[in-house]
Amino acid sequence: MKRRTVLTALGAAALSGCAGIKPASQQDAYVFAYFIDNGQDGLHLAGSDDGYRWEALNGGRSYVAPTVGKAKLMRDPCIVRGPDGIYHMVWTSGWNETGIGYASSPDLVHWSPQRELPVMAHEPTTLNAWAPEIAWDEKRGEYLIFWSSTIPGRFAASEAAGDDAGANKYNHRIYATTTRDFAAFTPTRLFYDPGFSVIDATFLRTHHSDWLLVKDETRHPPRKYLQLARAAGLQGPFEPLGAPISPAGLWTEGPTALQVGDDVIVYYDAYTTKHYGALRSRDLVHWEDVTAQMHFPDEGTARRMRHGTALQVPVDVLAALRRP
Repeated sequence: MKRRTVLTALGAAALSGCAGIKPASQQDAYVFAYFIDNGQDGLHLAGSDDGYRWEALNGGRSYVAPTVGKAKLMRDPCIVRGPDGIYHMVWTSGWNETGIGYASSPDLVHWSPQRELPVMAHEPTTLNAWAPEIAWDEKRGEYLIFWSSTIPGRFAASEAAGDDAGANKYNHRIYATTTRDFAAFTPTRLFYDPGFSVIDATFLRTHHSDWLLVKDETRHPPRKYLQLARAAGLQGPFEPLGAPISPAGLWTEGPTALQVGDDVIVYYDAYTTKHYGALRSRDLVHWEDVTAQMHFPDEGTARRMRHGTALQVPVDVLAALRRP
């Protein structure tokens, strides 16, 4: 695919780890990027030594306030550490916008000026650009950025089937672009279409295989659960989705994964019951609910964690974040 020389060229296209886990070492610690309330006050971080007990960092205060987009929100933050040690973050900047937010940081404290990436500007009827993710593709030497959007009428069959086709008529698919320098981006393209409304895609990566983890957003009849599809790599192709892994009847969103020792832990936002949950597996087939073993900041309050991303960081990064 021909690479554009400026980001605004995304709008002329025809037609994201966040992604990734790896076995932890003694030099690894964990950070959770999240938002509270509606995302109006910006980026919040929690830290953990074991992936089970999470503590709010910076006294629970935001690290950076949102400045881009019409609504100026910072929801669904996703952060990935690049091969040069720089952290790159993307986020949902508004409920009904065609761009997403982007900033970078050397230490998760000091952030670059924020930029709006107009990823769906070429589709003027687009309703939204939600929950962007960013992943480093080591095989291709580039970053993959992906998100969910609804283009009314684009997938008529699933709209007719009632996939969240209520007052808002959202019928999402996953779209993507790639970049090597955050100055030039490839044209936006359709990335993943399972045949129904799908949001909150993220990658779960192991030594042996890559998996795409998604939320089935079908509303009528309600599904709202998490599923995995084995992937040949970050660019696919993807095998058929497996059975739901989240608890039956529980509406979930915003999955993110870590490998802690021999276990893979998937964290999720149980948004209708207003709590964070977690699942654990060693074979990615059999899943155990380990929510009761978790401690998340401000659970049960208005400041509870919302849809975030867990990532492994060097232990000295977390130590610096913990210092007053």
